[in-house]
Amino acid sequence: MAAMAALQSSMTALSLSSNSFLGQRLSIPPSLSPLHIKPRENPCLIVVKLKRWERKECKPNSLPVLHKMHVKVGDTIKVISGRDKGKIGEISKIFKHNSTIVVKDINLKTKHMKSRGEDQPGQIIKIEAPIHSSNVMLYSKEKEVTSRVGHKVLDDGKKVRYLIKTGEILDSDENWKKLKEAAKEKTEVAAAAPAADTDAAS
Repeated sequence: MAAMAALQSSMTALSLSSNSFLGQRLSIPPSLSPLHIKPRENPCLIVVKLKRWERKECKPNSLPVLHKMHVKVGDTIKVISGRDKGKIGEISKIFKHNSTIVVKDINLKTKHMKSRGEDQPGQIIKIEAPIHSSNVMLYSKEKEVTSRVGHKVLDDGKKVRYLIKTGEILDSDENWKKLKEAAKEKTEVAAAAPAADTDAAS
C-alpha cells in the first residue's frame, strides 16, 4: 500500500496542465498576457493598392460593368496626351470593362517571344498596347481637326454620332459596311488556317 501511495504522489507531481511543462509550472510574464494589451490611441491605417486586374468592377451577377465610350472600332482618332501625343490612327479594338482602346501602330511595346520548337524560334516583336480612351479625341480627316462627339437623331429615326466642330456624321452606312467586310475577311482567314493545317497533316 505504501508503494501505491508513493506512486500516486509521484504521478500527481508529474501531472501536465495547460500552463505546465514536464511537471514544472510556467510563469507567463504580465507583458505577454492578452488581458493586459491596450489598443493604440492612434491606430495606423494601411491603404493597400490593388492590382490592375483586381479593380474590375462587377455587377451582382458577377459580370463586369461595361462603361460607355465616345469612340468605336474603326474611328479615326488623335492622341492628345502621353508619349505618342499628336499621332493619328484608327481604332482596331476596344475594351469596355476598363475604357481602353487599341490603336493601329500607336503605343507600341516590345515583347520577347519564347521559342516554341524548331518551327517557331524565339523573337522580339512590337505589339500595340491599349491606351485609355480619355487620352484620345475623334479626328476629322477632311478638315484635319479634332472635335468632341455629339449625338443626334436623323429624319429616318436613326441615332448617330457626329463631330461638333465639323458636323461630320461618324455612324454612316458606308462605315458600317467597311467594318462588316473587314470582320468577314478575318473570319474567312481564321477558318482557312485550320483547314490548311489539316491538309498539311494528312
